[in-house]
Amino acid sequence: MDSEIFVPVDVFGYKTNTMVNVDIDTISFLRRRLMMGLPWGQVFFEAIGMWTTPSEEFMGQTNRYVIQGEAFDWMLLAQRLYCEVEDLIPAKSMERLLLRGELPFRNSVNEPQKILGFNKYRAVLNYWYGVVLEECLILTVEDEVRKDMRGSGRADLDDVGDEPFLRIYAKTRSNLVKEFRKEMDYPLRRISFDLGQYKEFLYWLFKLRLRYWDPARVASDTRKALASMLLIRGSTSPFY
Repeated sequence: MDSEIFVPVDVFGYKTNTMVNVDIDTISFLRRRLMMGLPWGQVFFEAIGMWTTPSEEFMGQTNRYVIQGEAFDWMLLAQRLYCEVEDLIPAKSMERLLLRGELPFRNSVNEPQKILGFNKYRAVLNYWYGVVLEECLILTVEDEVRKDMRGSGRADLDDVGDEPFLRIYAKTRSNLVKEFRKEMDYPLRRISFDLGQYKEFLYWLFKLRLRYWDPARVASDTRKALASMLLIRGSTSPFY
């Protein structure tokens, strides 16, 4: 586990939601380098390191690459860039990257940080702990609740209700959603999230735990999520 599960960073200086010229140049750089026959993995991550637009409308949907200015959804950006160069990158290699986080080059401890730069790499870790592992924690506690229900003779194990959220955050899911929507200035009456808002909600829950729970409890919950992730994925790192 990283020594610090959250470090505040400013991922991009730009606040616009429209792709800026430098990112149009980034796509041109990516295609040009790939057409020169350079190793695609290195070039692809260099392009991710160059990218500066925090969110954009692309192919009819909103892509939010950065959450709260400090958590970087690099896989979403990787999918976006792949759409521009899918004719130049082996599909199976890209599938391993997008589905498993398997790097297309030899992974030393410092290699991703060296290519992406400190801020983006730290923001990748913020996303890993704040979104990916936060969801893993919720699912793990859901399993614990089902085991308790099974042990008490309950037959209906599908609906665990609010119990996982009460155990982790001491509040019901509906109350947490209301607080989140109010804080983020989203419509209170809307019931469902789109995928981007769901990720924002998970990150908001993560920050909520950091604010209100003591460090020992936060660390314990993080270890629980990491243990589950190791069983599911065979790794506790966003890269391997």
